[in-house]
Amino acid sequence: MGIVPIWGFQLVVAITLSFLLRLNKALVIIAANISIPPMIPLILFLSYQMGALWRGEQVEGISFSKEITFETVASNLVQYVYGAVSLAITAGVIFGGLTYIALKIFKRSKT
Repeated sequence: MGIVPIWGFQLVVAITLSFLLRLNKALVIIAANISIPPMIPLILFLSYQMGALWRGEQVEGISFSKEITFETVASNLVQYVYGAVSLAITAGVIFGGLTYIALKIFKRSKT
């Protein structure tokens, strides 16, 4: 939930889902805090690039030489939102699967 673009509500939604899905609340809070300042540029870039897969012919390139205006943000927002949701789902599946595999490997036997 830390990647999904619902800024300000990510943790609230994550905790609510942890209650509904009966997950470990402490682990959900730790995992939902992925959008810390050092990670934000990487998350934004990967979200934007992943959104390019959905936009097809309407892909807009990133230009760091222009000023950032409301028009440039508005024209790139749809691509970013598509990419952020896709990246969140992909990261959830990958890291959830890796965690499941690790837990199966390191499971303590009951003796």
